[in-house]
Amino acid sequence: MTGESPSRQSSPGCPKQGSGPVSRRSVLLAGGAAAALLVGYPLLKHRFATKKPVFIASGQSYQGDLVRTIRDGLVACGLDPATLKGKKVLLKPNMVEPARDRPQMTTHPAVILAANEVFRGWGATVKVGEAPGHIRDTEFALWASRIGDALDAQKIPFADLNYEEVGFVPNGGKVSRLPGLFFPGSVLEADYVVSMPKLKTHHWVGITCAMKNLYGTLPGIKYGWPKNVLHHAGIPETVVDINASLPKTLAIVDAITCMEGDGPILGSPKEMGLIVCGTCPIALDATCARIGLPDEARIEVERGARLIIDGGSITHNHALWPRCESGVWGGIVAQGGIKRITKKIELHSPTLPKPSQAGEAWLRNAVLEHVAGTGILRK
Repeated sequence: MTGESPSRQSSPGCPKQGSGPVSRRSVLLAGGAAAALLVGYPLLKHRFATKKPVFIASGQSYQGDLVRTIRDGLVACGLDPATLKGKKVLLKPNMVEPARDRPQMTTHPAVILAANEVFRGWGATVKVGEAPGHIRDTEFALWASRIGDALDAQKIPFADLNYEEVGFVPNGGKVSRLPGLFFPGSVLEADYVVSMPKLKTHHWVGITCAMKNLYGTLPGIKYGWPKNVLHHAGIPETVVDINASLPKTLAIVDAITCMEGDGPILGSPKEMGLIVCGTCPIALDATCARIGLPDEARIEVERGARLIIDGGSITHNHALWPRCESGVWGGIVAQGGIKRITKKIELHSPTLPKPSQAGEAWLRNAVLEHVAGTGILRK
């Protein structure tokens, strides 16, 4: 493929070496994603015990041969095209608060059209569906994102997941307190749900990618605008529960024009030129969180800030990051110290330190520091 450089990774794997110094913004992105994924780790470690491949194609553009890239990527990740024949596929893009002059906000129509062509070419019936989380007027979201025009031109059906009839599914993850989830009919009848996010930073969970994008499979008529029922039950917790309760999921990430900064709404565009595909959203999200990070990347907890890590472990795996020869990875640098919280507290209840006070890292629910020797360095 001219001008394209695809690669295939197994996640977890070694972070890609950057060409220059890593930005603090990039470091916070990866750290936030890792913290979010830790919540679901005890539940999912057995289900996804083996490594899952993730396909990354660089040199991509919205005018390029995205059909070939997506087709090659999914096949490289082990998807058998013959299994798609006669199946119902729901493509789920990101249409949160779209604006015609902000291409970093929503999934680009060219990626959606290419995915549609791939799955239809494999004999599947394809529908596009979304439940925009911030806008009740889905017709406006379709217009502002330019997705509506593209779907109409190709006569691709669209399902408004905010207003469809729903069905109740027991909570497959059981990480949050929710007994179950209400999914729209188009989600329940799908054989495959394909998460098609825009790769963006997120001011609460660090990164929004394939797993978080599936918030948009839940209807506003049940969960509100924005979906505060889910927020109050815990964002990382409900992300895990949604993914554990859905039909089979695949992922195709629009990482050509991404968002950095105060995402997922107010961030600025970042050109990356990537398409990322995978059959395991967990592996894909973990890979996207590491894109461009050198081995020495770290999270800095500055004055007046607090980082809360809820369960899981902080570790350095020499087999995955062999260039860290000492085996001591000080991946989190707190200007103050750390506190081990033994009793259960709400994540957002502690009063933040004053700007003049030292930054703190709080370890909750028996976080382990092992293998690395030192997971958190104290300044």
